[in-house]
Amino acid sequence: DDAAQVLVDMVSVHLSGFGASGRPAGNALLLGPTGSGKTHAVEVLCEGLVGDPRGMLKIDCAEFQHSHEIAKLIGSPPGYLGHRETPPLLTQKRIDALQTQGMPLTVILFDEIEKASDALWQLLLGVLDKATLTLGNNEVTNFEKCIIVMTSNLGAKEMNGDRFGFEFSDEIAEIDNDADEKRSMEAAKHHFTAEFMNRLDHIVTFKTLTKPQVAEIMQIELGIIQKTFWDKAAFLYQLTPAAKYTLMEEGYSVEYGARNLKRTIERRVRLPLAGLVSSGQIAPGNTVVIEQVTPTDMHFEFSIQKLSSTDIKFTDTEETI
Repeated sequence: DDAAQVLVDMVSVHLSGFGASGRPAGNALLLGPTGSGKTHAVEVLCEGLVGDPRGMLKIDCAEFQHSHEIAKLIGSPPGYLGHRETPPLLTQKRIDALQTQGMPLTVILFDEIEKASDALWQLLLGVLDKATLTLGNNEVTNFEKCIIVMTSNLGAKEMNGDRFGFEFSDEIAEIDNDADEKRSMEAAKHHFTAEFMNRLDHIVTFKTLTKPQVAEIMQIELGIIQKTFWDKAAFLYQLTPAAKYTLMEEGYSVEYGARNLKRTIERRVRLPLAGLVSSGQIAPGNTVVIEQVTPTDMHFEFSIQKLSSTDIKFTDTEETI
């Protein structure tokens, strides 16, 4: 919730025209364990702004582990080998191309920034402070109409370290979020330079997902799959409480977050349903009731019924009306 509010506030301030001149529209560092939704939050922001979750300039920082690889971002200066063969990523043209007439704002994501070389952090100092960057060909890129978001898993090991042991309980994930935030902040301060940390507008720690939160995510993911099957094969499916319970038991993971749940739904629901469609066992207009999910293989117990109504509309879950 904190991260969502920070992202919304940055957009609101920029669109109101009251943002600080000579600086980016906003910047934020999102900390937290893997699978807690850091990158997904940025994708949802882009979907709300331009209608496309991929409508951002995404920089995978794992590709910049060595200082010389920064040339991919700013290009090589004249006289260097490959000067014209290395088009920079952070050009004004690429940034402006992601803006629309109704939304003059570009989201730039530096994903897993802790994996990048120190040279990248030094490069960002001027961008975060003055909203400008001089490329290798001496062209200047302006970032005043950009929201810069950085994600990092720093501190995740420390956050999860105290939760594992012989007396481990899933519900421990709900305890002591303040301590988790402190661990993440300490890890970030230890890893990044003070100059870099001092230029960040917002630092938000994503909490470890609890079972009730993962249950909500499961409903959303099942709804996305339902929409896909309805659009392409015109059938519905429903899960009994027992089937949902099995999915949750296998899919919930404190260490891996929502990604483990998505993999479980893929194996236990989407792939078996796709197999039934491809083999002709499901026809348009059918409703498949998944009575139980088998946790050991790609099979489930199911029954097929005819639709009882043609008045169908979808909510944000897998339930239908």
